[in-house]
Amino acid sequence: MALGKFKAALKDYETVVKVRPNDKDAKLKYQECSKIVKQKAFERAIASDELKRSVVDSLDIESMTIEEDYSGPKLDEGGKITMKFMKEMMSWFKGQKKLHRKCAYQILVQVKELLSKLPSLVEITIKETEKITICGDTHGQFYDLLNIFELNGLPSETNPYLFNGDFVDRGSFSVEVILTLFGFKLLFPDCFYLLRGNHETDNMNQMYGFEGEVKAKYTAQMFELFSEVFQWLPLAQSINGKVLVMHGGLFSEDGVTLDDIRKINRNRQPPDSGPMCDLLWSDPQALDGRSVSKRGVSCQFGPDVTKRFLEQNQLDYIIRSHEMKSEGYEVTHNGQCITVFSAPNYCDQMGNKGAYIHLRGSDLKPEFHQFAAVPHPNVKPMAYANSLMQMGMM
Repeated sequence: MALGKFKAALKDYETVVKVRPNDKDAKLKYQECSKIVKQKAFERAIASDELKRSVVDSLDIESMTIEEDYSGPKLDEGGKITMKFMKEMMSWFKGQKKLHRKCAYQILVQVKELLSKLPSLVEITIKETEKITICGDTHGQFYDLLNIFELNGLPSETNPYLFNGDFVDRGSFSVEVILTLFGFKLLFPDCFYLLRGNHETDNMNQMYGFEGEVKAKYTAQMFELFSEVFQWLPLAQSINGKVLVMHGGLFSEDGVTLDDIRKINRNRQPPDSGPMCDLLWSDPQALDGRSVSKRGVSCQFGPDVTKRFLEQNQLDYIIRSHEMKSEGYEVTHNGQCITVFSAPNYCDQMGNKGAYIHLRGSDLKPEFHQFAAVPHPNVKPMAYANSLMQMGMM
């Protein structure tokens, strides 16, 4: 169910209902899952009729009017993002107000065009006197994102950031998080970086809240455009040819090279296996070798796997996210695998710290900075999640 495999789940529920016909909870979940399977089949039928037709082609942003009573941030006629607009938008969001749909569409159309021109493996060099801040999962925790900027400074040409996937889902301010991150990407395209996480995918968004949140705050059409944009997010980033950053981790098989990552066709929903899947889904383990993933997809990889990959590709270490850590970060595999997680008190219940990493061009030695959760308005995590998730499926 967590992977959005509704058909398989439906068969399991069918078996449970036959074995326990008086179990009201099982029957209710069977009926709900059956509804979802039918809905997805209908959506696929519609999608196949409009295969490859982008939402952008059906938008007429120019004709969208901004009502006179809207007093929030607006883009100029050319739709150009400015720092003034970004500050106004973050303040507007902080007050739980909604950005006008015209502005949201303007951001999405522009960022799709920008991301589509990037390679699957982004390669940057930071100078000896420069540093970059690397953040892990933010998961719709908008007020904690604002706190990162308060503690570490707003993004700028002299204060670059890399956000390592899982911007949305679970937290109920995912729209605010992603529009803020996309806005900064447009403002600073060459020093603000975004990588795809396993939650920048349709299956996860349908289960864990982002689809429901976009539909509640805007429209189903806007969610479709978000989905298109997510498919263009790069999958990995190398820094000075020595540090490789990805959301999940390393690969189910040895021999994968940086050139293999460069060649990945990422403009799609991720497959169930292979390098693209692994970059989004895999996790490190303490023991050598590989094992079946506890998540049910990709694998777990040991210190020997990391060592071989780094040696083959002449890298020093990897930075990944994807897992909540009580201290906000964790160093494993003899210092060659670092996890960073930037959603403190994850889902309002884990009590973990958040963290971000500073990397300086002079030595590429990671400096860890921890922070605690800040208060947010009384909207619970998973407020927009799939009905089965709200029934306590996971």
